[in-house]
Amino acid sequence: MIHYKTKEEIEIMRHSCLLVGKAHAIIAAALKPGITTMQVNNLVETFIRDNGGIPSFLNYSGFPYATCISMNNAVVHGFPNNTPIKDGDIISLDIGVFKNGFHGDSAYTYAVGEVSTEVKQLLRVTKESLYCGIDKARQGNRIGDIAYAIQEHTEKKYGYGVVRDLVGHGLGRKLHEDPQVPNYGKRGSKEKLKEGMVLAIEPMINMGVKEVLHLDDGWTVLTKDGKPSAHFEHDVHITKAGPDILSSFEEIEAAEKTNVNLSWSY
Repeated sequence: MIHYKTKEEIEIMRHSCLLVGKAHAIIAAALKPGITTMQVNNLVETFIRDNGGIPSFLNYSGFPYATCISMNNAVVHGFPNNTPIKDGDIISLDIGVFKNGFHGDSAYTYAVGEVSTEVKQLLRVTKESLYCGIDKARQGNRIGDIAYAIQEHTEKKYGYGVVRDLVGHGLGRKLHEDPQVPNYGKRGSKEKLKEGMVLAIEPMINMGVKEVLHLDDGWTVLTKDGKPSAHFEHDVHITKAGPDILSSFEEIEAAEKTNVNLSWSY
């Protein structure tokens, strides 16, 4: 069942979504070789709680941490740990905030130090594909139009693997609501987009094959061929006037540009 939000509910949600972006910006300023992903997790949780929120992911269906931190060939749902981050690592950070009855949920992939041209391209193209999908998130279109736009930009233009096992989703009072939002599909298929819908659109794109492996921890998902994966996510409100992006990368990108330890010009 799809839950449509009122204008008042959308503005409450916007606050939660923007708070996620601010949490990301804290990390974008702090990332450097030597910091551990557990330290990153703790920074995020402290920031969220200090701002009156609750980490959406902590204890969600048993997930034991405040953030999903996935490095290099990990697609999503990675566990933070005490291993230091190295120069050349890429880190996908997925953060959720629950505040005033609504969730915000946004992911961003960071490049620490010097990474290859091929990795930079993967991050750039995945981020571009997010906005290709968002451009189709308009009243009267269908979920399949979003899915097709993402797949066309990543798989058909660049030969990347679009993950099939994991999809985007509706967002609101629950972290995962209907409808599902895959990153592959046919134009004109699936649910029709209507005003008041909020979608978490999140391309998960592999440099190599689309197939993935699920680890025994019940959460971590890796690329089958061991090649890198990238993940970017925005929360989007469907309106008559077009897509209304509730989350923001603006503060993240500003922090990236001032952090000499990050590659950001991809």
